Amino acid sequence: MENSAIKIAEYLLQIKAIKLQPSNPFTWASGWKSPIYCDNRKTLSFPEVRSYIRDSFVSLTGRLYPEAEMIAGVATGAISHGALVADKMELPFIYVRSGAKEHGLGNQIEGYYQAGQKVVVIEDLISTGGSSLNAVKALREAGCEVLGMAAIFTYEFKKASDAFAAENCKLQTLCNYSVLIETAVKTGYVTESDVETLKMWRVNPEAWGIK
Repeated sequence: MENSAIKIAEYLLQIKAIKLQPSNPFTWASGWKSPIYCDNRKTLSFPEVRSYIRDSFVSLTGRLYPEAEMIAGVATGAISHGALVADKMELPFIYVRSGAKEHGLGNQIEGYYQAGQKVVVIEDLISTGGSSLNAVKALREAGCEVLGMAAIFTYEFKKASDAFAAENCKLQTLCNYSVLIETAVKTGYVTESDVETLKMWRVNPEAWGIK
């Protein structure tokens, strides 16, 4: 799995799905200042990359959750990835919205499912874990048995790991912040002098960059 994580980190950097700018921080929707921006939607535009991610998800799911009966994607970033995984595994697919639609049938979960079905949830990115666990909650309230969640990338925030532990939801990721930074240094994407800044940000992202 370590070699796979490095390979995915290399892909994300090559296609610029992840941008590292310690000296010119991004501003997230939450207002947090960040030296990193992750856009995993870009992976879908590169057949070799999306296929590698799909196959990595399939391998992980088959190894850890052989009893899985359905794949669920978290809207919107993981809908396509989840559908690709479900297709490869020949399993049913559903996706979960951030909230119920305000028109039509008012669904939060789209697709056909039955209470009691064993589901693996596919996500593209784990930051604080809030929106991801909202999908898990919706599936559980619908009567599904959530076996666990698999994501492409995690920032490895303690807030997220604590949240998943509190909700008793297993989380596995294909790549993570630590591997990404190590790979970025080795490939010359960032310099050694940037590493301390990148590490400090992850420890306290809410306060980082505030003057």
